[in-house]
Amino acid sequence: MGNSIRTTSNTQNTPTLATFKAGDSVLCPSLSFTSFVLTADPYGQRELLALNHDGSYFYYDHKGYFVPSCDKATGDYQPSLFQDTPANRQAIATLYSGNQSSQRTVIDTTEADDKEVVLMSAFDLSDIACDMEGAATALDDIGQLLWLIYTGKIEASTAVSMARITHDSTNAWTELLLSKIAEINKSLAMTNYGKSGVDHE
Repeated sequence: MGNSIRTTSNTQNTPTLATFKAGDSVLCPSLSFTSFVLTADPYGQRELLALNHDGSYFYYDHKGYFVPSCDKATGDYQPSLFQDTPANRQAIATLYSGNQSSQRTVIDTTEADDKEVVLMSAFDLSDIACDMEGAATALDDIGQLLWLIYTGKIEASTAVSMARITHDSTNAWTELLLSKIAEINKSLAMTNYGKSGVDHE
């Protein structure tokens, strides 16, 4: 008997569960009804699979479970990725054609005098928060390294090596944060506030 693919009880309406690798075409209904192509971590920092959506990278393990950018392991109980098959596309299309608004929870943190607001998914907000935490940790590490160099607690040859590693890490985090700013600016550009970094009256 050949290898079977594990599925749920209703194979006609529920996406198939499987394992994944770089190069696979997958569906991720939490992001879009369109397909994505998995790649290795573009920053080469983690042994996870990644996909690009609206200029941001989202990470998953080989079983299709979502892994936040600030973690190394998943905290999810269900996979987020599914094989790109006709049956799975139909199931996800059915999901998107349903009354999605009735299942959406909106948490309003705005003030009564706010004249303009932007809705953001909890998924995107969590991803941005994780990136900010990672950048803050990197800056703290750099600060501690500079202090050790200043107080003479690191030998000159070691300081050169550490500075090289710190430089590479700083460049990686700079690129990541700039990509997040570009993503946020897309939303801000549609408001009266405009892009970040611009003076406002």
